[in-house]
Amino acid sequence: MARVYNFSAGPSMLPEPVLKKAAAEMLDYEGTGQSVMEMSHRSKAFDKIIKDAEALLREVMNIPDNYKVMFVQGGGSTQFAMVALNLMNKNNKADYIVTGQWAKKALQEAQRYGDAVAVASSADKTFTYIPKTDKSMFREDADYVYICMNNTIYGTVYHELPDTGDIPLVADISSCIVSEPIDVSKFGLLFAGAQKNMSGAGVTIVIAREDLIGNAMDITPTMLNYKTHADADSLYNTPPCYAIYIAKLVLEWIKNDIGGLDKMKELNEKKAKLLYDFLDSSEMFNGTVVPEDRSLMNVPFVTGDAELDAKFVKESTEAGFVNLKGHRTVGGMRASIYNAMPYEGVEKLVEFMKKFEADNK
Repeated sequence: MARVYNFSAGPSMLPEPVLKKAAAEMLDYEGTGQSVMEMSHRSKAFDKIIKDAEALLREVMNIPDNYKVMFVQGGGSTQFAMVALNLMNKNNKADYIVTGQWAKKALQEAQRYGDAVAVASSADKTFTYIPKTDKSMFREDADYVYICMNNTIYGTVYHELPDTGDIPLVADISSCIVSEPIDVSKFGLLFAGAQKNMSGAGVTIVIAREDLIGNAMDITPTMLNYKTHADADSLYNTPPCYAIYIAKLVLEWIKNDIGGLDKMKELNEKKAKLLYDFLDSSEMFNGTVVPEDRSLMNVPFVTGDAELDAKFVKESTEAGFVNLKGHRTVGGMRASIYNAMPYEGVEKLVEFMKKFEADNK
């Protein structure tokens, strides 16, 4: 069967060169006579893989030296607790901007451990925009301010970061990591489940400023303490070895094949423009997000007719465009066009949408 165009929100498609290299190395990784999948995490071969993955991430994202990079498990959802347990530790206060389901869940988790509040929210319009904030909205004694940078479900993104002054800014960048350049120095901590843009499921990347590590609450379990993983170079316990290996291959692809994050952003903007321009001109399909807050990664759209939406999802799947059904809280459709989605995939999707519109007038 020919490969489909996978528009899944995650786990999502990986670059073909990465899959081919992984396949070629499946039985014998660089002359070791074994697969990375069966390799000891204490071996010299894997130690080089994880060190190379970190070095590549530091290079590609231009991560400053005073930030630790950690490869951990538990997905973004475990980070909701880890962030609070490790950072809400001076005044036991944290301010959250709620722009979707994941920020809402992060807030609810933090409220288990301290005085976490929503200082702004876009729930009033089904999270179709990013709320405007200014420094005066944040409590001066908050230990951190939390945002979800790109909202996978609702298709919104921060094009301009909130001004938090001296309060550390924490961001969930799960669905936009390595999709464009980001100034790491503007954040106290960043984290990302890697299964959308950087690897398969199983590994979560944490990038934390060193001064924020080592002051976890007394109740923090050993495995949820950033210091545990920072001190052990992400090898305190068996890490998700194969997912880290795939991340290394993806980072090599971004660096060598694409040419870095500036080039990656150009490609992503080109793909997104093609789809948004069609949605803006279509008489049947409509984007759900205000134009100024549109994501480059996740594009939700609707016809306004639930039956027509269902018909589109069915026929598009049959045509080889899979996982276009929207999240249940939004309905309609959603095209996730992460790094690995080729321009050709979006081009063919738009062609299919034009034909569907013509056939269903």
